[in-house]
Amino acid sequence: MGAASSVPEHSFHQFTVKDSKGKDVDLSIYKGKVVLVVNVASKCGFTNSNYPKLTELYEKYRAKGLEILAFPCNQFLKQEPDSSEKVEEFACTRFNATYPIFQKIRVNGPKAAPVYKFLKANKGGFLGSRIKWNFTKFLVDKEGRVIGRYGPTTSPLSIQGDIQKALNAE
Repeated sequence: MGAASSVPEHSFHQFTVKDSKGKDVDLSIYKGKVVLVVNVASKCGFTNSNYPKLTELYEKYRAKGLEILAFPCNQFLKQEPDSSEKVEEFACTRFNATYPIFQKIRVNGPKAAPVYKFLKANKGGFLGSRIKWNFTKFLVDKEGRVIGRYGPTTSPLSIQGDIQKALNAE
């Protein structure tokens, strides 16, 4: 699922991940875009407060260059038990998500997805390099640098200023 676990990459764009159907997606397709990466779970207490706001952000800023990438994760109290395809169906039908939903991954531990090792290595959080819970968000600039990390309780709408700043950067 991407690069070697030593995480030598210097850009988010150097990774390959799998979409909800298992097809490889080269993240270099997002060069020149601002990307918000979120680990999601359908049975989490933050689901109803995050998914609608992610959809709102995407609708508001997609045409200006924002992409939202959602990665289902079952590491926190098994709050994402469904298959990646079912998660995508859930997000699309219940919350009108039109942004990409990827294959279920691990975000912590030795089997964490390489892209998440990269994100955490570049922006530690309250628990250092560990993800605290579902709906942790990372903001990546147009060049693939991690420029922000936001906890699960941070509303996606509250980071609009950072998104706008990244979108307007040359």
